[in-house]
Amino acid sequence: MPLLIHTGGTIGMAPAEGGLIPRAGLVEAAAGRRARVLAFDPLVDSAAVGPAEWNRLLDLIETEAGPVVITHGTDTMSYTGAALSQALAGWPHPVVLTGAMRPLGTGGDAEANLELALSSRPGPGVWLAFAGRLMPAGALVKHDSSGADAFRVVPAPPHAGPFRGLRFADRRVGILTIAPGTTGAMIAAALAALDGAVLRVFGAGTIPPHPSVAYALEGAIRRGCRLRAVSVCETGGLAQGAYAAGASLWAAGVENGGFETAEAALIRLWLSLSER
Repeated sequence: MPLLIHTGGTIGMAPAEGGLIPRAGLVEAAAGRRARVLAFDPLVDSAAVGPAEWNRLLDLIETEAGPVVITHGTDTMSYTGAALSQALAGWPHPVVLTGAMRPLGTGGDAEANLELALSSRPGPGVWLAFAGRLMPAGALVKHDSSGADAFRVVPAPPHAGPFRGLRFADRRVGILTIAPGTTGAMIAAALAALDGAVLRVFGAGTIPPHPSVAYALEGAIRRGCRLRAVSVCETGGLAQGAYAAGASLWAAGVENGGFETAEAALIRLWLSLSER
């Protein structure tokens, strides 16, 4: 019998004045005797999920040392999928995430998603059970904010072991999107507050070719801020050296995130900074 960890999210919410709110007991009743349910208290909206919750989940998963199902809100599912996939690389048991776009008991997708998660028997790794599919959870993209088929997967290599029992330390890490008109002063101000950042850059790896932009990146890296670039495009990745407009990225020492999603790149940076 698997352990089901109920963190919160739409799947376990109910209508109330002002909108949906978490309601204790809904997921427990739906799971019945098919799983041992451990619910967060208080339940957590996925908008509030971060490194403390990832570490708590990792502690529970490793203590269980067997199959685990996790119910979770969809808004940050891609971050948690990447966090658990990378931190649990080499773990010999499956972890299956699931959630819903509509709560249990409302005629939506919740019952089917929970059933898929509880009935699936995947191999080791972290998975998402959603919309009739079991998907690897390390490179998820939430591409629809309201439709039932809300997630797709960006092709990515599997995370290799051996298992190391990683945890997330208290680090200041963020994602910065480079847009037309972004100046060096804007970049420098944002990076001054961070230990590391993922830069979402244009296409195959270009940025505004202004000297102040390159100077801001070089200055951040000189003071020890780790920078990793990914494309704003969902697929295709970065091609270092393809365009002169991207040369200053690599000359400054920005890491090439290749085909990584922004979420996966953020987690990679965070875990790397946590090992210092």
